[in-house]
Amino acid sequence: MTAMTPTPATSLPIRSLGTTGPQVSALGLGCMGMSALYGESDRAESIATIHAALDAGVTLLDTGDFYGMGHNELLINEALRTAPAAAREQALTSVKFGALRTVEGGFTGYDGRPDAVKNFAAYSLQRLGTDHIDIYRIARVDPDVPIEETVGAIAELVEAGHVRHIGLSEAGADTLRRAAAVAPIADLQIEYSLISRGIEEKILPTARELGIGITAYGVLSRGLISGHVTRDRTFGPGDFRGMSPRFQGDNLLRNLDLVDRLRAVAEAKGVTVAQTAIAWVLAQGPRHGADIVPLIGARRRDRLAEALGALDVTLDAADLAAIEQAVPLDAAAGERYPAEQMAHLDSEH
Repeated sequence: MTAMTPTPATSLPIRSLGTTGPQVSALGLGCMGMSALYGESDRAESIATIHAALDAGVTLLDTGDFYGMGHNELLINEALRTAPAAAREQALTSVKFGALRTVEGGFTGYDGRPDAVKNFAAYSLQRLGTDHIDIYRIARVDPDVPIEETVGAIAELVEAGHVRHIGLSEAGADTLRRAAAVAPIADLQIEYSLISRGIEEKILPTARELGIGITAYGVLSRGLISGHVTRDRTFGPGDFRGMSPRFQGDNLLRNLDLVDRLRAVAEAKGVTVAQTAIAWVLAQGPRHGADIVPLIGARRRDRLAEALGALDVTLDAADLAAIEQAVPLDAAAGERYPAEQMAHLDSEH
């Protein structure tokens, strides 16, 4: 992977990650589900999906060194090695680090110490098979390490040529300011969707003021507002949604009622529920004066094709009003993470 950005097989709209970050495709591919937290996945189909995304013009691949304890980075390495040269050259990697795991797959905290930052980076570079990471970010702010120290360590990696841009993840407005005072921050990766709009009050305006882009994950709320989850859906071992509050009991039923209302809007436009939800997030960038790049977590080529179709959906003022009426602000039932994981979110404090 290099800094070159040749024309892909198919071109997608381009957005800038903030004022200092790279230009990327208007949709990025979140690869986590290919390795972890959504149950069993198909390696061959995962690689085929990455290839299809690159061929379609997707340039941003998002991963974390703790997704499957390195499995996801190795998967991306294989996908890029077996992709056409032009696809490899236009791919940009966004990597999260810092999550501490157990052999059994549990999470025990986060480590943002400067020495740990550089250690994590060394392992990621090896697994990805590249000489640099395009955007590097701690997965969650380490409460025991000043963000200035963590960002300063990434800045040293930038100076050494091992990292191109600095990002943050799930950081609050005050943390954004402190980080940006140390070094240029390209983007903030944070959950943002029709039913997760907490960033609109303080975080998004602060990011806009500081020239920090937004890469939005969870735009379909882990499939909840994709239109593909049914009321009798069950989740197997290893699937995060089995313990997610929004997928539990009455919460699931209430949230799927919202999806039914959104489906009516989507059908009136002749598009799918998922395309409508993604198009809504895409539309928020221009509305708020800042670029927002949704990350789509497709694990299969058919889901990827559906998501990419959102780029062809134009939402006018009447459409946006209808969507807001169908899914009002704060209408979701249940928190976006279990309580113990919510405690790790600097963005919620």
